[in-house]
Amino acid sequence: MIRNTLLSLLVMTAIGFVAWQMTGATPPSALINTAIGGNSHPSTTSSTDDHPDHEEHSTDSHENPMGEIPKGPKGGKWFEHDGFAIELVLYESGVPPEFHAYPYLNGQLLSPEAVDLAVELSRLGNRVDRIGFKPLKQFLRGQDVVAEPHSFDVRISASHAGKRYEWRFSSYEGRTEIPAELAQEAGIETEVAASTNLHETIDLTGRVQADPARIAKVWARFPGMVLKVHKNLGEPVRKGEVLARVQSNESLQAYSVKSPIDGLILRRDVQSGSNTGDEPLFVIADLSRVWVELDVFGRNLGRIDTGQPVRVRTLDGDALEGHITFISPLALHASQSVQARVVLDNSDGRLRPGQFVRGLVTVAEHPVDLAVRQSGIQRFRDFQVVFARIGDSYEVRMLELGRQNGEWVEVLGGLEPGTEYVTANSYLIKADVEKSGASHDH
Repeated sequence: MIRNTLLSLLVMTAIGFVAWQMTGATPPSALINTAIGGNSHPSTTSSTDDHPDHEEHSTDSHENPMGEIPKGPKGGKWFEHDGFAIELVLYESGVPPEFHAYPYLNGQLLSPEAVDLAVELSRLGNRVDRIGFKPLKQFLRGQDVVAEPHSFDVRISASHAGKRYEWRFSSYEGRTEIPAELAQEAGIETEVAASTNLHETIDLTGRVQADPARIAKVWARFPGMVLKVHKNLGEPVRKGEVLARVQSNESLQAYSVKSPIDGLILRRDVQSGSNTGDEPLFVIADLSRVWVELDVFGRNLGRIDTGQPVRVRTLDGDALEGHITFISPLALHASQSVQARVVLDNSDGRLRPGQFVRGLVTVAEHPVDLAVRQSGIQRFRDFQVVFARIGDSYEVRMLELGRQNGEWVEVLGGLEPGTEYVTANSYLIKADVEKSGASHDH
């Protein structure tokens, strides 16, 4: 269903784009927002700042009926009433994003000292950024950075010559809406961003081996002829269970060869009617506990120690937890690696001797105040982002990242603790955002 829905939205976008180009009809971004239950205010694709693809909505009676925001002489958004105007520019050339505002009266620049100005940015999650302005040369300079994402409902308040003016508009980026039922069907999963212990790990390779202390070689007690073999290769046996019957050459009496342990028959070198010799008749191994021998090379040897936790993964994805119990004092001649041993419970028989595995060894732990899962991170414009979820709305959060491992990455900025964010199938959110026109290039 999610695929059919997204395909339908894509077709609607294409149809809307053609109509917009040919007739000036409602642009594709508005069609998408209507289809997914977004803001239904009149919209325009014109932009007057450094974000050319912002989706904008005018809700102020001072704007024209179609909600279009004209451009001013400086390339900014132009808001005018009774001859007084404010041109608002989002300036980010060589500096963090900030607002520059140019006041006009009857088309002529006013002294910025003659105007009081404030801007409120209302964001998802009930956050409101209030930005004050101070005169600087020919314009008013916003006193706060306009934080990413540049996605908000905007209220401009201005005072001049005893009169007050107010304009409102909306500018969204990296935002979309997906009904909860559709999100669940698409497998979109979320969790709350919080603190964690970031494990610094080293990835090693190795093989499963039987524990030598759990291997038994079974010989005939007296030379003789094998009368009957009771067990075959690969069969499980119990301690004391009869494996074969042998007739002694000296006494001509038959006796039983029994298993000394519980285990699995790994080798059988005996047939009915054959004579026993110097080789063992059976080799039996108890594989309920096995060794994993990991190869440690010189560059990592100084960081590996006994007691360190290890997550062992098989090539088919199974994972088991253990600890390093022994590090060999000898290097293997061929590879010059040193073997580190992990003893694992194998009562379910998942591990087999000779099997190749990978071992993720935790060599250090770093508590971090805030982290997100690697699975939730997407690329958006020039940023690494996650998508925050507020109700049925999803919106980008541009991240400043720190240390990381295969599962987690530390967040240094751009995300508030306690934010619910997408951890699984976040690429679907990105695709929907990009298709709806709610993204842009700086």
